[in-house]
Amino acid sequence: MTTTTPWWRDAVVYEVYPRSFSDASGDGEGDLDGLRHRLPYLSELGVDALWLTPFYTSPLADGGYDVADYRDVDPRFGTLGDFDALVADAHRLGLRIIIDIVPNHTSSAHPWFSEAVRTGRGSGRYHFRDHPDVPNDWQSNFGGPAWSRTPDGRWYLHLYTPEQPDLNWHDPGVRAEFEDILRFWLDRGVDGFRIDVAAGLFKHPDLPDLGALGTHAPGSPMYGRPEVHEIYREWRAILDSYPGERMAVGEVWTEDPEALSLYVRPDELHQAFQFHLLLAPWSAREFREIITTCLDSPSGRAPTWVLSNHDVIRHRSRYGTDERARAALMLILALPGSAYLYQGEELGLPEVFDIPDEARQDPIFFQGKGMGRDGCRVPLPWSGTEAPYGFTSGKPWLPQPADWGPLTVEAQEADPDSMLSFYRRALGLRRTLRGTLPPTLEWQEWHAPEVLAFRRGDLVCAVNFGDGPVEVRGEVLLSSGPVAGGRVAGGGAVWLRT
Repeated sequence: MTTTTPWWRDAVVYEVYPRSFSDASGDGEGDLDGLRHRLPYLSELGVDALWLTPFYTSPLADGGYDVADYRDVDPRFGTLGDFDALVADAHRLGLRIIIDIVPNHTSSAHPWFSEAVRTGRGSGRYHFRDHPDVPNDWQSNFGGPAWSRTPDGRWYLHLYTPEQPDLNWHDPGVRAEFEDILRFWLDRGVDGFRIDVAAGLFKHPDLPDLGALGTHAPGSPMYGRPEVHEIYREWRAILDSYPGERMAVGEVWTEDPEALSLYVRPDELHQAFQFHLLLAPWSAREFREIITTCLDSPSGRAPTWVLSNHDVIRHRSRYGTDERARAALMLILALPGSAYLYQGEELGLPEVFDIPDEARQDPIFFQGKGMGRDGCRVPLPWSGTEAPYGFTSGKPWLPQPADWGPLTVEAQEADPDSMLSFYRRALGLRRTLRGTLPPTLEWQEWHAPEVLAFRRGDLVCAVNFGDGPVEVRGEVLLSSGPVAGGRVAGGGAVWLRT
């Protein structure tokens, strides 16, 4: 009997942060029309799907994750017609579209919250409390207490900014609303959803103090409540009722691999992100331990691998060299499962650490919990030798570095040794090989302990986490750099046929 692998199980998904991708209107902010005109670039890159971070109507207090209208496009990004045209063009090019859904909280500008504050009606959709003092010891993920007061003195819960009040998922109206939102976008042709704060929907009904318990630890009153799984079973039934293998991937931060596996049971989400590589140092031992733990757990049936996204320092800067960045890509592309890329990593973009304070926009910075995430959200460089590098005809919403001329798409397309050319080769070879590779791997012992190597069928991936060169044997299919005299440089990697 022949079985077909679902498209999402081994897809390469490219995350688009629309505000920073490409600006067609000239106002300095990326938009859907700009993205639509760049679709041929993404098709040539060799990815299978695009994940769009929120483009909904929003005051942008938190980069669009504060949604005021879940069924419309913010005017700065375009219109619903622009979205429909984007989906149609993407599908013609063989690209699928995944969009963000933000169910943990709304914007404080959402009509529900505005009405609850103004009249008290609909207050049950959020977590309001009448207390003389802060209701409990919960802290916002962005710094400070997770409670703010309305003008009439009531407290409301927000695990992120005060402009993002948390929804109360014990209210049946909230559940019904999001089921309708899912259908609205599925009817418009989206292929899947990335679920923001997927473990956070339900809170303990008593809202007890967290105390010494970790925020994401088992038993947390804030995250990972068992009631959430009923919601995802209902959402899975909705997804399965549509043709074309519609899917959902959850943003689930948890300290417990077994807890993570609950989200990807056969009747719940299709995938949950594996985030541990985002936090791991450049270490063969650390990488092997993370990969083994993932693949040995029930969530390893549909693993996802991520090196960068819109919330973390770009991995080119975390790892320190282009060679290591290329090697890390080769590693995740050779693993069983799907790979999620972040826009600009194919250009080797580094984190921008020196954004002036007056230009920063991330609420993390303003709430005093670090420099924030603006450094990985700087608009992409497309062409030319100086800002705005073809991103816009106006002034970019975040400043671009003066030395990004050699990193533009235009410059790298002309260089066969560039990061962009390497990504295209790696993704093209992966697409050729993936149908022939088994869904499991075998670790290979190497003569050098700093080498991490595994075999999948006829393919061997070897990554040199050390500083000095190591010898490799076999037919080299792809390498992160020159393989001189059968030796791979420190920080390098090879794909071998043996």
